[in-house]
Amino acid sequence: MPLAIWCILIAAILPIATVFPAKLSKDFDNANPRNPDYWREGFRARANAAQANGFEALPFFAVAVIIGLWQGGSPDWIDRLAVLFIGLRMIYIFCYYMDRSGPRSLAWAASFLATIAIFTSPIWSV
Repeated sequence: MPLAIWCILIAAILPIATVFPAKLSKDFDNANPRNPDYWREGFRARANAAQANGFEALPFFAVAVIIGLWQGGSPDWIDRLAVLFIGLRMIYIFCYYMDRSGPRSLAWAASFLATIAIFTSPIWSV
């Protein structure tokens, strides 16, 4: 199985892992995990926003990998770009945690471009 397919699994787990540190507080109420007051500000709000963005990025990435492989894109290039996507998403999450909006936006844009490259790889990587 191509590495890029494993990256889809990682991309699906990343949003859940992203918000986990914010749930480690003794103030977190597992009986009411979506309490908006808990997620209102600071690190918790940033972790929650990063999680939401991770879920938003997942469908396009997953479809791009499947389309790229299915339509004959180079599996080596798709694997490299998928790993790049995961690395950039991790940088994105870290920047969100640290409240660094400029680098975060760059990481987001680069990961979006990597997804487009995966999707279009059957055109340019043959």
